[in-house]
Amino acid sequence: MSLSESIGKTNAKATEIGEKYLKTSFDYYKLKIFQQLSISISMVFKAIIIGGLLLMGLCFLGIALAFAIGKAMDSYMLGFVIVGAVFIFLSVIALLTRKHINNMTVKALSEKFFD
Repeated sequence: MSLSESIGKTNAKATEIGEKYLKTSFDYYKLKIFQQLSISISMVFKAIIIGGLLLMGLCFLGIALAFAIGKAMDSYMLGFVIVGAVFIFLSVIALLTRKHINNMTVKALSEKFFD
């Protein structure tokens, strides 16, 4: 066997191993993307479902609280105003702490995404 034939066989083996590595890497990244998409989409759907149910419950609790306060103060309108003011106050607090909320969300998502 001559030197050129030996180099040719080595080149062919290296090319074959390189192609196999690229195909395996491509398959791995394809599965990794699928996994991350599945996790992300399921988290979004869970957040929508749980958030929607919590929002409905909060609305009913707010209405019930407004009626209870209104009945105690003999003015339903005043009860609704008080409950509305409480919700606005809570919204302002959430607005002021939005950076902290964003940081917590990014941290939680990055742990899931890069795990």
